[in-house]
Amino acid sequence: MRPIPLTPRSTAALTLVTATGIAAFTWPFLAPPASQVAAHSQDAPWLFAGLLVLLVAVVAAAISESGLGPKAVAMLGVLAATGAALRPIGAGTAGIEPMFFLMLLSGRVLGPGFGFVLGNVTMFASALLTGGVGPWMPFQMLAMGWFTMGAGLLPIPGRLRGRSEVVVLACYGFVAAFGYGTAMNLAGWPFMGALASSVAFDPQGTVPANLARFVAYCLATSLGWDLGRAVVTVVLTLTLGPTLLRALRRATRRAAFETPVTFDGPPV
Repeated sequence: MRPIPLTPRSTAALTLVTATGIAAFTWPFLAPPASQVAAHSQDAPWLFAGLLVLLVAVVAAAISESGLGPKAVAMLGVLAATGAALRPIGAGTAGIEPMFFLMLLSGRVLGPGFGFVLGNVTMFASALLTGGVGPWMPFQMLAMGWFTMGAGLLPIPGRLRGRSEVVVLACYGFVAAFGYGTAMNLAGWPFMGALASSVAFDPQGTVPANLARFVAYCLATSLGWDLGRAVVTVVLTLTLGPTLLRALRRATRRAAFETPVTFDGPPV
């Protein structure tokens, strides 16, 4: 059972915010050198950050209307609080981010709709907990929402259980961890435009030239961190994944999300 089924309305809203998010991340490669967006390369990330906050709120509201009941809210709160508490564990240590494996397994068990909301709420709560509030936070929320939602969209047959399922999830976690890091590099890279660096974004540069700069930027600044994140996600998924998957599925069955909550009257 999935606590948040995706309806046509919520799917359309999710598709819209995904398309807008892709544009917000990749605008340095989409805007011509003579465009106003390129001319305001230091301001554009702030504008996209504000836009993403509004769009993520709209999508969360649309998904909630499709069936976010009290039991689903309780499950969302527990998992988001756990993920937010796991994030500071690796603070200052490259790649030790155990929250990713929890988001991965939660998205697999609870579905893409719940996964997208969980990724957003967890990243927002962890930003408040660690003091990491800034223009990068909406990009982190959206990227984590994609990461968790992707686990729920994996075309894994429902009958596939055990070690095979865990291996597939570990492979996805390895690739998606690099994808998250690349997306966040895209969000912060334009801020380096004022620096005299060969890897900074050049508003007047061509797409191939900026793409080469971006690849060099990723290799020089975040490759070690992304690799550490991917390896930690794989190791935790392979070692703790089977146990956590069973626990999440047991909690989902007992919650019976599709059963409405009723209250008995006082005894006569």
